[in-house]
Amino acid sequence: MGNTDDTPRASHGPEPMDLPLKLWIARLANGVSPAALAQAQTDWWLHLAASPTRQAQLMASALHKTQAWLLHLARMAQGPCEDCVSPAPQDKRFSRPEWRHWPYHALAQAFLLQQQWWEEATHGVRGVSRHHEEVTAFVARQWLDMLSPSNSPLLNPQVLHETLRTGGANLARGAVNWARDAMAVAAGDQARGLQAFLPGQAVALTPGQVVMRNHLIELIQYDPATPTVGREPVLVVPSWIMKYYILDLTPEDSLVRQLVAQGHTVFMVSWRNPDSADAGLGMDDYLRLGVLDALSAVRERCAGADIHAMGYCLGGTLLAMAAALLGARGDKGLRSVSLLAAQVDFQEPGELGLFIDESQIAFLEDLMAERGYLDGQRMAGAFQLINSKDLVWSKLVHEYLMGARTPVTPLRAWNADATRLPARMHSEYLRRLYLHNDLAEGRYRVDGEPVNLDEIRVPLYVLATERDHVSPWTSVYKLLRLARAPASFVLCSGGHNVGIVSPPDGPLASQQAAYRVGEWAPREAPANPQAWFAQARPQAGSWWPHWFRWLAAHSSRQVKARPVKGLRLRGRPVPAPGTYVFNANTG
Repeated sequence: MGNTDDTPRASHGPEPMDLPLKLWIARLANGVSPAALAQAQTDWWLHLAASPTRQAQLMASALHKTQAWLLHLARMAQGPCEDCVSPAPQDKRFSRPEWRHWPYHALAQAFLLQQQWWEEATHGVRGVSRHHEEVTAFVARQWLDMLSPSNSPLLNPQVLHETLRTGGANLARGAVNWARDAMAVAAGDQARGLQAFLPGQAVALTPGQVVMRNHLIELIQYDPATPTVGREPVLVVPSWIMKYYILDLTPEDSLVRQLVAQGHTVFMVSWRNPDSADAGLGMDDYLRLGVLDALSAVRERCAGADIHAMGYCLGGTLLAMAAALLGARGDKGLRSVSLLAAQVDFQEPGELGLFIDESQIAFLEDLMAERGYLDGQRMAGAFQLINSKDLVWSKLVHEYLMGARTPVTPLRAWNADATRLPARMHSEYLRRLYLHNDLAEGRYRVDGEPVNLDEIRVPLYVLATERDHVSPWTSVYKLLRLARAPASFVLCSGGHNVGIVSPPDGPLASQQAAYRVGEWAPREAPANPQAWFAQARPQAGSWWPHWFRWLAAHSSRQVKARPVKGLRLRGRPVPAPGTYVFNANTG
């Protein structure tokens, strides 16, 4: 019998009659759902209002902090003294010597105490859901970061000193910088300096050719740099949110170039920047056209050799799915799988998860309905919001108050080269992975075929970064308990991008670079990652040489290097970096 329930059922797609209003709200709110924020704030306020005990505790904490601040002022009047509160290790806003002087040090201490109090106030209220608690705390941090005395030209001693020294010239230069940026945003132009880092001219310079192309990817094979190469080629699957060349920046900072120099045959997936006509592309299309087709093409060109596959960020998530599918089918074509900052369990996705609930996803679906995709600049805006202290307010101080110019680096230029996300794919990704965690919990299917991470049996190299706001390392670590494979887990210093682009030498080489290593048989990794972290000794330097040694240990033999025979279009080869990398983020 058919369904006799006449109650209207909620649809995941936007209603045409609703779109004009919802699009207007979406633009006004810059893509963040007001309903989601209101739900979180209301949940917190109502439960706090019904908790007199918690209110009394917070009032006592506020009184205690006020007393501590007043006592600190009294001690300061007598001479140098210890702080009553210290900033977080990564908070550099008050680290300059000027902030040690009166009254600026007092202002900084008052701000840090207030920040500490709001952290207490937004947590531990009985009855508030965990997600709403995290959203409320995040909103409070955003307001506090905006109101920090470091952002005020009248309260920041560095700005005041520079203003007196230059007679206000810094503020005049800052006004020019602001006007220039505002006009670029209004006109939809690229930020200044980006033209100096075009792929094929300043970045993405490793020589090679496009050897395969479909609707979604170009597959680049790089020219060999050694007389012999490893029999097993390396296939790199980057994230499709940004362009692939973060792994092939300048010659000094290119992971691809160093792989080739180590004697590997290297293939790279370069994702096409989709447009409105691609609104119906889904996650299954990205898996089939982006990874499975690339694997087939690499095997065909390398005489059926097993493949070392490496995936970065979302590319790593997709590669893990492909490895699970191939394992279930009995396909033995993968020699190893390396996953960099890639999550498969999204139960604890970090601060990006603050933007993932039913209200926010529906809001994004409404926003994408107009053009059929999510503009890459909106994703970049979400990442900026997550790390606004460093990416937004530090820029305000440096460029608009101090009047300086931040030099454009290859990594910054790449970061501005965002891509669009097809509406269907992005909706499926957010719902199936982030919201419902289907992949880790065994419910994910591709064309009806289950994707079981337990079927991954080839050696794993899983890398995470300590300060990752996008893929928290404890979340990346969870794959070790889901796959049935011998695994090396590497935790390196840095963040989601800087930690990955960590050459041993060159402009981006860091003197503070370090990494920790854990190696285990299938499913023998400690259940508590923090316990492992506490006993794992850091090793100084870049993780790149460690990965090269790991690849060599899991390879078989050397074979004679052969020249690349690329795809020919209109009778001509297509040299790296190909054509898809130039698809602009407009349309």
